[in-house]
Amino acid sequence: MKKVRRKRIIGVLAAAVLSLGLTACQSTTQEESKQESQQQESAQESSDAATKEQEPSGQQTTEESSQEESEEPSQEIQTNKEYVIKDFEIPDTEALQMIRDMKIGWNLGNAFDAIDCNWLTDELDYESAWNGEKTTPELIAALKEAGFRTIRIPVSWHNHLTDEENYTISEAWLERVAEVVDYCMDQDMYVIIDIHHDNSESYMYPDSAHLDQSVKYVKSIWTQLAERFQDYGEKLLFAGVNEPRLVGHANEWWIDPENEDCKDAISCVNVINQTFVDTVRASGGNNATRYLICPGYDASPEGALNSGFVLPTDPVDNDHRIILSVHAYTPYSFALEDPGTDTWSSDTRSDLVNMVSFMNDIYNAYVAKGIPVIIDEFGAQEKNGNLAARVDFAGCYVAQARARGITCIWWDNNLMKGDGERFGIIDRKTQEWAFPEIMEAMMNHAE
Repeated sequence: MKKVRRKRIIGVLAAAVLSLGLTACQSTTQEESKQESQQQESAQESSDAATKEQEPSGQQTTEESSQEESEEPSQEIQTNKEYVIKDFEIPDTEALQMIRDMKIGWNLGNAFDAIDCNWLTDELDYESAWNGEKTTPELIAALKEAGFRTIRIPVSWHNHLTDEENYTISEAWLERVAEVVDYCMDQDMYVIIDIHHDNSESYMYPDSAHLDQSVKYVKSIWTQLAERFQDYGEKLLFAGVNEPRLVGHANEWWIDPENEDCKDAISCVNVINQTFVDTVRASGGNNATRYLICPGYDASPEGALNSGFVLPTDPVDNDHRIILSVHAYTPYSFALEDPGTDTWSSDTRSDLVNMVSFMNDIYNAYVAKGIPVIIDEFGAQEKNGNLAARVDFAGCYVAQARARGITCIWWDNNLMKGDGERFGIIDRKTQEWAFPEIMEAMMNHAE
Protein backbone atom coordinates (compact mmCIF):
# COMPACT_ATOMS: atom_id res chain seq x y z
CA MET A 1 0.00 0.00 0.00
CA LYS A 2 1.17 3.33 0.04
CA LYS A 3 3.17 5.72 1.91
CA VAL A 4 2.08 9.07 3.02
CA ARG A 5 0.49 6.81 1.17
CA ARG A 6 -2.39 4.59 1.52
CA LYS A 7 -0.69 3.18 4.53
CA ARG A 8 -0.99 6.35 6.36
CA ILE A 9 -3.14 6.40 9.44
CA ILE A 10 -5.33 9.45 9.94
CA GLY A 11 -3.49 12.04 12.03
CA VAL A 12 -4.54 12.75 15.58
CA LEU A 13 -2.82 14.26 18.60
CA ALA A 14 0.61 12.75 19.07
CA ALA A 15 0.10 11.69 22.67
CA ALA A 16 -3.19 10.01 21.96
CA VAL A 17 -1.76 8.31 18.93
CA LEU A 18 1.21 6.92 20.78
CA SER A 19 -1.06 5.57 23.50
CA LEU A 20 -2.62 3.43 20.79
CA GLY A 21 0.73 2.49 19.30
CA LEU A 22 -0.03 4.58 16.22
CA THR A 23 1.19 7.92 14.93
CA ALA A 24 0.06 11.44 14.31
CA CYS A 25 1.75 12.61 11.17
CA GLN A 26 -0.24 11.04 8.41
CA SER A 27 -1.77 12.81 5.49
CA THR A 28 -5.11 11.80 4.03
CA THR A 29 -5.02 13.94 0.90
CA GLN A 30 -2.70 11.63 -1.03
CA GLU A 31 -4.48 8.59 0.35
CA GLU A 32 -7.81 9.83 -0.98
CA SER A 33 -6.28 10.63 -4.35
CA LYS A 34 -4.72 7.19 -4.57
CA GLN A 35 -7.91 5.45 -3.53
CA GLU A 36 -9.83 7.28 -6.23
CA SER A 37 -7.31 6.27 -8.87
CA GLN A 38 -7.18 2.70 -7.59
CA GLN A 39 -10.95 2.56 -7.83
CA GLN A 40 -10.62 3.46 -11.50
CA GLU A 41 -7.93 0.80 -11.94
CA SER A 42 -10.04 -1.78 -10.16
CA ALA A 43 -13.04 -0.95 -12.29
CA GLN A 44 -10.91 -1.28 -15.41
CA GLU A 45 -9.53 -4.63 -14.23
CA SER A 46 -13.02 -5.89 -13.55
CA SER A 47 -14.13 -4.72 -16.97
CA ASP A 48 -11.14 -6.39 -18.61
CA ALA A 49 -11.74 -9.59 -16.67
CA ALA A 50 -15.39 -9.65 -17.65
CA THR A 51 -14.42 -9.75 -21.31
CA LYS A 52 -12.34 -12.88 -20.81
CA GLU A 53 -14.04 -16.23 -20.95
CA GLN A 54 -10.79 -17.77 -19.80
CA GLU A 55 -7.19 -16.86 -19.07
CA PRO A 56 -4.75 -16.62 -22.01
CA SER A 57 -3.96 -19.95 -23.66
CA GLY A 58 -1.49 -21.87 -21.55
CA GLN A 59 -1.89 -19.46 -18.64
CA GLN A 60 -5.12 -20.62 -17.10
CA THR A 61 -5.22 -21.05 -13.37
CA THR A 62 -7.85 -22.38 -11.04
CA GLU A 63 -10.50 -21.20 -13.46
CA GLU A 64 -9.73 -24.14 -15.73
CA SER A 65 -11.32 -26.52 -13.28
CA SER A 66 -13.38 -23.91 -11.54
CA GLN A 67 -16.82 -24.60 -10.30
CA GLU A 68 -19.63 -22.21 -11.08
CA GLU A 69 -19.35 -18.93 -9.28
CA SER A 70 -20.32 -19.39 -5.67
CA GLU A 71 -23.03 -17.11 -4.33
CA GLU A 72 -22.08 -17.79 -0.72
CA PRO A 73 -18.35 -18.51 -0.41
CA SER A 74 -17.41 -20.72 2.51
CA GLN A 75 -16.41 -18.88 5.70
CA GLU A 76 -14.42 -21.82 7.03
CA ILE A 77 -10.83 -20.86 7.77
CA GLN A 78 -8.50 -23.11 5.79
CA THR A 79 -4.81 -22.29 6.06
CA ASN A 80 -3.81 -25.11 3.73
CA LYS A 81 -6.57 -24.95 1.16
CA GLU A 82 -5.83 -26.75 -2.09
CA TYR A 83 -5.58 -24.47 -5.11
CA VAL A 84 -5.52 -26.00 -8.58
CA ILE A 85 -2.93 -24.04 -10.55
CA LYS A 86 -1.55 -24.82 -13.97
CA ASP A 87 2.20 -25.29 -14.22
CA PHE A 88 4.12 -22.30 -15.55
CA GLU A 89 7.49 -22.68 -17.17
CA ILE A 90 10.09 -20.83 -15.13
CA PRO A 91 13.44 -20.26 -16.86
CA ASP A 92 16.33 -22.02 -15.12
CA THR A 93 18.44 -19.00 -14.19
CA GLU A 94 20.42 -18.03 -11.13
CA ALA A 95 18.32 -14.89 -10.68
CA LEU A 96 14.99 -16.71 -10.71
CA GLN A 97 16.36 -19.36 -8.36
CA MET A 98 17.35 -16.58 -5.97
CA ILE A 99 13.83 -15.16 -6.16
CA ARG A 100 12.55 -18.65 -5.38
CA ASP A 101 14.86 -18.87 -2.38
CA MET A 102 13.51 -15.61 -0.99
CA LYS A 103 10.28 -17.59 -0.41
CA ILE A 104 7.95 -15.15 1.36
CA GLY A 105 8.64 -11.74 2.84
CA TRP A 106 7.39 -9.21 5.39
CA ASN A 107 7.56 -5.39 5.34
CA LEU A 108 8.76 -3.43 8.35
CA GLY A 109 6.22 -0.79 7.38
CA ASN A 110 5.52 2.52 9.13
CA ALA A 111 8.89 2.40 10.87
CA PHE A 112 11.94 3.88 9.09
CA ASP A 113 9.68 5.21 6.35
CA ALA A 114 7.96 7.68 8.72
CA ILE A 115 8.31 11.29 7.60
CA ASP A 116 7.76 14.89 8.66
CA CYS A 117 7.13 14.19 12.36
CA ASN A 118 8.24 17.68 13.25
CA TRP A 119 7.33 17.48 16.94
CA LEU A 120 10.13 14.97 17.57
CA THR A 121 13.33 16.17 19.24
CA ASP A 122 15.33 12.98 18.53
CA GLU A 123 15.48 11.86 14.91
CA LEU A 124 15.80 8.22 15.99
CA ASP A 125 12.26 8.43 17.38
CA TYR A 126 10.97 8.51 13.81
CA GLU A 127 11.30 4.73 13.80
CA SER A 128 8.45 4.36 16.31
CA ALA A 129 6.49 7.53 15.48
CA TRP A 130 4.06 5.84 13.12
CA ASN A 131 3.81 2.36 14.63
CA GLY A 132 4.58 2.79 18.32
CA GLU A 133 7.55 0.40 18.60
CA LYS A 134 11.27 0.26 17.98
CA THR A 135 12.48 -2.76 16.02
CA THR A 136 14.08 -5.50 18.10
CA PRO A 137 16.18 -8.58 17.35
CA GLU A 138 13.40 -10.61 18.97
CA LEU A 139 10.89 -9.44 16.35
CA ILE A 140 13.16 -10.44 13.48
CA ALA A 141 13.85 -13.81 15.15
CA ALA A 142 10.10 -14.43 15.48
CA LEU A 143 9.59 -13.71 11.79
CA LYS A 144 12.40 -16.08 10.85
CA GLU A 145 11.02 -18.79 13.13
CA ALA A 146 7.61 -18.44 11.47
CA GLY A 147 9.18 -19.11 8.08
CA PHE A 148 9.69 -15.66 6.58
CA ARG A 149 12.91 -15.55 4.60
CA THR A 150 12.88 -11.92 3.45
CA ILE A 151 12.51 -8.60 5.29
CA ARG A 152 11.90 -5.36 3.41
CA ILE A 153 12.91 -2.25 5.34
CA PRO A 154 11.37 0.86 3.75
CA VAL A 155 13.49 3.91 4.63
CA SER A 156 12.85 7.63 4.13
CA TRP A 157 15.91 9.86 4.25
CA HIS A 158 14.94 13.49 3.74
CA ASN A 159 14.23 14.19 7.43
CA HIS A 160 17.70 12.89 8.27
CA LEU A 161 20.04 15.08 6.25
CA THR A 162 22.82 17.08 7.86
CA ASP A 163 23.54 18.94 4.62
CA GLU A 164 20.48 19.80 2.54
CA GLU A 165 22.53 21.02 -0.41
CA ASN A 166 24.53 17.81 -0.82
CA TYR A 167 21.92 15.49 0.77
CA THR A 168 24.32 14.13 3.39
CA ILE A 169 22.65 11.47 5.56
CA SER A 170 22.83 11.76 9.34
CA GLU A 171 25.30 9.20 10.67
CA ALA A 172 22.98 8.33 13.56
CA TRP A 173 20.08 7.51 11.20
CA LEU A 174 22.22 5.52 8.79
CA GLU A 175 23.79 3.50 11.59
CA ARG A 176 20.41 2.69 13.12
CA VAL A 177 19.19 1.43 9.74
CA ALA A 178 22.36 -0.65 9.48
CA GLU A 179 21.77 -2.05 12.97
CA VAL A 180 18.35 -3.38 11.96
CA VAL A 181 19.77 -4.71 8.69
CA ASP A 182 22.25 -6.61 10.86
CA TYR A 183 19.40 -8.06 12.96
CA CYS A 184 18.14 -9.64 9.75
CA MET A 185 21.56 -10.72 8.55
CA ASP A 186 22.14 -12.42 11.89
CA GLN A 187 19.08 -14.53 11.07
CA ASP A 188 20.47 -15.31 7.59
CA MET A 189 17.58 -13.54 5.89
CA TYR A 190 17.32 -11.59 2.67
CA VAL A 191 16.99 -7.85 3.30
CA ILE A 192 15.79 -5.01 1.07
CA ILE A 193 16.40 -1.31 1.75
CA ASP A 194 15.17 1.56 -0.41
CA ILE A 195 14.45 5.26 -0.83
CA HIS A 196 10.84 5.44 0.31
CA HIS A 197 8.82 8.61 1.05
CA ASP A 198 11.23 11.08 -0.50
CA ASN A 199 9.00 11.55 -3.55
CA SER A 200 8.43 15.32 -3.55
CA GLU A 201 9.40 18.35 -5.59
CA SER A 202 12.09 19.08 -3.00
CA TYR A 203 13.91 15.76 -3.44
CA MET A 204 12.89 13.19 -6.05
CA TYR A 205 10.07 14.02 -8.46
CA PRO A 206 9.76 12.28 -11.84
CA ASP A 207 9.14 15.09 -14.27
CA SER A 208 11.46 16.98 -16.60
CA ALA A 209 11.28 20.16 -14.55
CA HIS A 210 12.75 18.37 -11.52
CA LEU A 211 14.83 15.72 -13.25
CA ASP A 212 18.28 17.23 -12.61
CA GLN A 213 17.47 17.63 -8.93
CA SER A 214 16.01 14.12 -8.75
CA VAL A 215 19.11 12.61 -10.34
CA LYS A 216 21.31 14.51 -7.88
CA TYR A 217 19.26 13.31 -4.90
CA VAL A 218 19.13 9.66 -5.96
CA LYS A 219 22.81 9.65 -6.84
CA SER A 220 23.80 11.25 -3.54
CA ILE A 221 21.72 8.94 -1.34
CA TRP A 222 22.78 5.78 -3.16
CA THR A 223 26.44 6.80 -3.23
CA GLN A 224 26.34 6.92 0.56
CA LEU A 225 24.33 3.72 0.97
CA ALA A 226 26.47 1.83 -1.52
CA GLU A 227 29.59 2.81 0.39
CA ARG A 228 28.13 1.91 3.79
CA PHE A 229 26.90 -1.52 2.70
CA GLN A 230 29.38 -2.45 -0.04
CA ASP A 231 30.88 -5.34 1.95
CA TYR A 232 27.52 -6.99 2.68
CA GLY A 233 26.78 -10.20 0.80
CA GLU A 234 24.19 -10.70 -1.90
CA LYS A 235 21.39 -11.33 0.59
CA LEU A 236 21.23 -7.55 0.95
CA LEU A 237 19.28 -6.09 -1.98
CA PHE A 238 18.95 -2.42 -2.90
CA ALA A 239 15.68 -0.98 -4.22
CA GLY A 240 16.19 2.36 -5.95
CA VAL A 241 13.00 4.31 -5.32
CA ASN A 242 9.55 3.47 -4.03
CA GLU A 243 6.45 4.14 -6.17
CA PRO A 244 7.90 7.04 -8.21
CA ARG A 245 4.97 9.20 -9.26
CA LEU A 246 3.66 12.71 -9.83
CA VAL A 247 2.54 13.44 -6.27
CA GLY A 248 -0.50 15.72 -6.29
CA HIS A 249 -1.16 15.26 -10.01
CA ALA A 250 -4.49 14.00 -11.32
CA ASN A 251 -2.57 10.98 -12.62
CA GLU A 252 -0.61 10.36 -9.45
CA TRP A 253 -1.94 6.83 -9.07
CA TRP A 254 -2.98 5.85 -12.58
CA ILE A 255 -1.50 6.15 -16.04
CA ASP A 256 -3.24 7.77 -18.98
CA PRO A 257 -1.15 6.46 -21.90
CA GLU A 258 -2.10 9.48 -23.99
CA ASN A 259 -1.34 12.09 -21.34
CA GLU A 260 1.88 14.00 -22.02
CA ASP A 261 2.63 14.41 -18.31
CA CYS A 262 2.38 10.64 -17.86
CA LYS A 263 4.65 10.00 -20.83
CA ASP A 264 7.17 12.47 -19.44
CA ALA A 265 6.99 10.92 -15.96
CA ILE A 266 7.56 7.41 -17.28
CA SER A 267 10.59 8.63 -19.22
CA CYS A 268 11.94 10.32 -16.09
CA VAL A 269 11.41 7.16 -14.03
CA ASN A 270 13.60 5.37 -16.57
CA VAL A 271 16.36 7.96 -16.07
CA ILE A 272 16.07 7.81 -12.27
CA ASN A 273 16.24 4.00 -12.28
CA GLN A 274 19.31 4.08 -14.54
CA THR A 275 20.97 6.64 -12.24
CA PHE A 276 20.43 4.32 -9.29
CA VAL A 277 21.90 1.30 -11.09
CA ASP A 278 24.90 3.20 -12.45
CA THR A 279 25.65 4.74 -9.05
CA VAL A 280 25.59 1.44 -7.17
CA ARG A 281 27.58 -0.45 -9.80
CA ALA A 282 30.28 2.26 -9.86
CA SER A 283 30.83 1.92 -6.10
CA GLY A 284 32.60 -1.41 -6.44
CA GLY A 285 32.91 -4.14 -3.84
CA ASN A 286 29.98 -6.51 -3.71
CA ASN A 287 27.84 -3.79 -5.27
CA ALA A 288 29.21 -4.73 -8.67
CA THR A 289 27.03 -7.83 -8.67
CA ARG A 290 24.41 -7.04 -6.03
CA TYR A 291 20.76 -7.61 -7.00
CA LEU A 292 19.07 -4.27 -7.63
CA ILE A 293 15.32 -3.61 -7.67
CA CYS A 294 13.56 -1.06 -9.89
CA PRO A 295 9.86 -0.13 -10.28
CA GLY A 296 7.83 1.33 -13.09
CA TYR A 297 5.65 4.39 -12.60
CA ASP A 298 4.05 4.21 -9.10
CA ALA A 299 5.31 0.58 -8.90
CA SER A 300 1.98 -0.57 -10.33
CA PRO A 301 1.59 -3.45 -12.78
CA GLU A 302 0.43 -0.87 -15.32
CA GLY A 303 3.63 1.09 -14.79
CA ALA A 304 5.71 -1.98 -15.52
CA LEU A 305 3.63 -2.96 -18.55
CA ASN A 306 3.51 0.49 -20.15
CA SER A 307 5.32 0.56 -23.49
CA GLY A 308 7.38 3.58 -22.43
CA PHE A 309 8.91 1.85 -19.43
CA VAL A 310 12.24 0.07 -19.73
CA LEU A 311 14.31 -1.66 -17.09
CA PRO A 312 17.70 -0.01 -16.72
CA THR A 313 20.72 -1.40 -18.49
CA ASP A 314 23.22 -3.08 -16.19
CA PRO A 315 26.67 -1.61 -16.94
CA VAL A 316 28.23 -4.79 -15.55
CA ASP A 317 27.85 -8.04 -17.47
CA ASN A 318 25.46 -9.59 -14.94
CA ASP A 319 22.85 -12.23 -15.71
CA HIS A 320 19.49 -10.58 -14.96
CA ARG A 321 20.48 -9.01 -11.64
CA ILE A 322 18.00 -6.17 -12.14
CA ILE A 323 14.69 -7.12 -10.51
CA LEU A 324 11.32 -5.60 -11.34
CA SER A 325 9.36 -4.28 -8.36
CA VAL A 326 5.54 -4.44 -8.42
CA HIS A 327 3.08 -3.36 -5.74
CA ALA A 328 -0.37 -4.90 -6.11
CA TYR A 329 -3.17 -4.76 -3.56
CA THR A 330 -5.41 -6.62 -5.95
CA PRO A 331 -8.36 -6.75 -6.19
CA TYR A 332 -8.35 -3.24 -4.78
CA SER A 333 -11.97 -3.25 -3.59
CA PHE A 334 -11.17 -6.12 -1.21
CA ALA A 335 -7.51 -5.65 -0.39
CA LEU A 336 -7.29 -1.92 0.21
CA GLU A 337 -10.38 0.15 -0.50
CA ASP A 338 -12.28 1.35 2.55
CA PRO A 339 -15.04 0.43 2.84
CA GLY A 340 -14.92 -1.48 -0.44
CA THR A 341 -15.94 -5.10 0.09
CA ASP A 342 -15.00 -7.44 2.91
CA THR A 343 -15.65 -10.62 0.89
CA TRP A 344 -13.36 -12.56 -1.41
CA SER A 345 -13.23 -16.25 -2.31
CA SER A 346 -10.97 -18.35 -4.47
CA ASP A 347 -14.10 -20.36 -5.33
CA THR A 348 -15.62 -17.30 -7.01
CA ARG A 349 -14.44 -16.99 -10.59
CA SER A 350 -14.64 -13.21 -10.84
CA ASP A 351 -12.70 -12.79 -7.58
CA LEU A 352 -9.99 -15.11 -8.80
CA VAL A 353 -9.71 -13.53 -12.25
CA ASN A 354 -9.40 -10.08 -10.67
CA MET A 355 -6.50 -11.41 -8.61
CA VAL A 356 -4.50 -13.27 -11.24
CA SER A 357 -4.98 -11.32 -14.48
CA PHE A 358 -2.17 -8.88 -13.70
CA MET A 359 0.08 -11.78 -12.64
CA ASN A 360 -0.37 -13.39 -16.05
CA ASP A 361 0.61 -10.15 -17.77
CA ILE A 362 3.69 -9.71 -15.58
CA TYR A 363 4.67 -13.35 -16.08
CA ASN A 364 4.41 -13.09 -19.87
CA ALA A 365 6.24 -9.77 -20.09
CA TYR A 366 9.04 -10.50 -17.61
CA VAL A 367 9.37 -13.87 -15.86
CA ALA A 368 8.91 -15.95 -19.00
CA LYS A 369 11.83 -13.98 -20.47
CA GLY A 370 14.07 -14.67 -17.49
CA ILE A 371 13.58 -11.29 -15.79
CA PRO A 372 13.09 -11.63 -12.00
CA VAL A 373 10.05 -10.03 -10.35
CA ILE A 374 9.16 -9.29 -6.73
CA ILE A 375 5.75 -8.17 -5.52
CA ASP A 376 7.31 -6.32 -2.62
CA GLU A 377 4.03 -4.95 -1.32
CA PHE A 378 0.75 -6.84 -1.11
CA GLY A 379 -1.86 -7.62 1.51
CA ALA A 380 -5.50 -7.31 2.49
CA GLN A 381 -6.55 -5.15 5.38
CA GLU A 382 -8.90 -6.33 8.10
CA LYS A 383 -12.55 -5.47 7.47
CA ASN A 384 -15.41 -6.40 9.81
CA GLY A 385 -13.73 -9.52 11.14
CA ASN A 386 -13.33 -11.07 7.67
CA LEU A 387 -10.52 -13.40 8.69
CA ALA A 388 -11.64 -16.36 6.59
CA ALA A 389 -11.64 -14.28 3.41
CA ARG A 390 -8.22 -12.78 4.21
CA VAL A 391 -6.73 -16.22 4.88
CA ASP A 392 -8.09 -17.52 1.58
CA PHE A 393 -6.79 -14.42 -0.20
CA ALA A 394 -3.32 -14.62 1.34
CA GLY A 395 -2.86 -18.31 0.61
CA CYS A 396 -4.19 -18.06 -2.93
CA TYR A 397 -2.24 -14.89 -3.76
CA VAL A 398 1.05 -16.42 -2.67
CA ALA A 399 0.33 -19.72 -4.42
CA GLN A 400 -0.57 -17.99 -7.68
CA ALA A 401 2.48 -15.73 -7.61
CA ARG A 402 4.89 -18.51 -6.69
CA ALA A 403 3.57 -20.64 -9.54
CA ARG A 404 4.59 -17.81 -11.86
CA GLY A 405 8.08 -17.50 -10.35
CA ILE A 406 7.30 -14.41 -8.25
CA THR A 407 8.00 -13.86 -4.55
CA CYS A 408 5.64 -11.73 -2.43
CA ILE A 409 6.24 -9.49 0.58
CA TRP A 410 3.31 -8.75 2.93
CA TRP A 411 2.79 -5.11 3.96
CA ASP A 412 2.60 -4.83 7.76
CA ASN A 413 2.14 -1.47 9.52
CA ASN A 414 1.62 -2.87 13.05
CA LEU A 415 -2.04 -1.86 12.99
CA MET A 416 -4.49 -4.66 13.71
CA LYS A 417 -7.64 -2.79 14.75
CA GLY A 418 -9.12 0.68 15.02
CA ASP A 419 -8.97 3.41 12.38
CA GLY A 420 -6.56 3.33 9.51
CA GLU A 421 -5.36 0.58 7.21
CA ARG A 422 -5.27 -2.58 9.28
CA PHE A 423 -2.52 -4.68 7.68
CA GLY A 424 -0.72 -5.78 10.85
CA ILE A 425 -0.43 -9.51 11.48
CA ILE A 426 2.22 -9.63 14.25
CA ASP A 427 2.47 -7.50 17.40
CA ARG A 428 5.92 -5.90 17.31
CA LYS A 429 6.06 -5.43 21.07
CA THR A 430 5.13 -8.95 22.15
CA GLN A 431 6.08 -10.84 18.97
CA GLU A 432 2.71 -12.58 19.17
CA TRP A 433 0.78 -13.30 15.99
CA ALA A 434 -2.45 -11.34 15.85
CA PHE A 435 -3.55 -13.36 12.82
CA PRO A 436 -1.55 -16.60 12.84
CA GLU A 437 -3.91 -18.08 10.26
CA ILE A 438 -2.82 -15.53 7.64
CA MET A 439 0.83 -16.24 8.36
CA GLU A 440 0.23 -20.00 8.16
CA ALA A 441 -1.68 -19.73 4.88
CA MET A 442 1.20 -17.82 3.29
CA MET A 443 3.75 -20.30 4.60
CA ASN A 444 1.75 -23.29 3.42
CA HIS A 445 1.76 -21.98 -0.15
CA ALA A 446 5.18 -20.31 -0.34
CA GLU A 447 7.22 -23.43 -1.08
